[in-house]
Amino acid sequence: MDGMNILIDPMLGPDASPIAPISTKRFSPKSLDVIDNLPNIDLVLMTHDHYDHLDLASIKKLMPKVESWIVGLGISRHLEKWGVSAKNITELDWWDTTELKGIQFTYTPSRHFSGRGVTDRAKSLWGGWAIKGMEKKIYWSGDGGYGPHFKEIGEKLGPFDWGFMECGQYNENWHAIHMYPEESVQAAIDAKVNITTPVHWGAFSLALHHWKEPVERYMAQAERLEVQVRTPRIGEIMKLNDKNETYSWWNEID
Repeated sequence: MDGMNILIDPMLGPDASPIAPISTKRFSPKSLDVIDNLPNIDLVLMTHDHYDHLDLASIKKLMPKVESWIVGLGISRHLEKWGVSAKNITELDWWDTTELKGIQFTYTPSRHFSGRGVTDRAKSLWGGWAIKGMEKKIYWSGDGGYGPHFKEIGEKLGPFDWGFMECGQYNENWHAIHMYPEESVQAAIDAKVNITTPVHWGAFSLALHHWKEPVERYMAQAERLEVQVRTPRIGEIMKLNDKNETYSWWNEID
């Protein structure tokens, strides 16, 4: 964006439950190798510190490539422990804004939680990102349940040219902290997003639904509400101004 290479929650490791009795393996093998082929990274943004977003193996491999880090309040302690210099990290509270190389980054609220174990719950924040460049604006929802904060984000920081909306790993027992796909579409509308991309559904299975269910429900609701959607294959490069055809590539996979 505007000449900057930005990564958001770069979890490319093989396991989303590295300390649990049962592992949660990634669908795609050898994903850490992708980092070797990445260019230098101007900035990494972190939404929260859960294992399926903040990954030690990924951070260690990325560190030589990354210039700056902007994270939610309380997340820097993990990065510093792993060897990232504190002078390269900026922490933000909800609604805080900082600027880097002409781009504005605002940490937006979400309805979720944080912690990597039983002793560190709520010791860091959780949220999303509103990114304002010279001409375009992008919204990354982060994890969280549906609520009035999406309209507030749209009113304060929107409209957005492109929005990446959390869609997946939901269950009725934790509905407050993960949206159903239909709510993800509504959240995009509330936040005044033009083009949407559902995320958080194609890497790990952290809930009981089939891995294709989130995107299928999202696509159906988006069609009903006439919301624009882009659904890239994993690793596919998309450009905002391209007329990408939206297709159901997941139906080619078991």
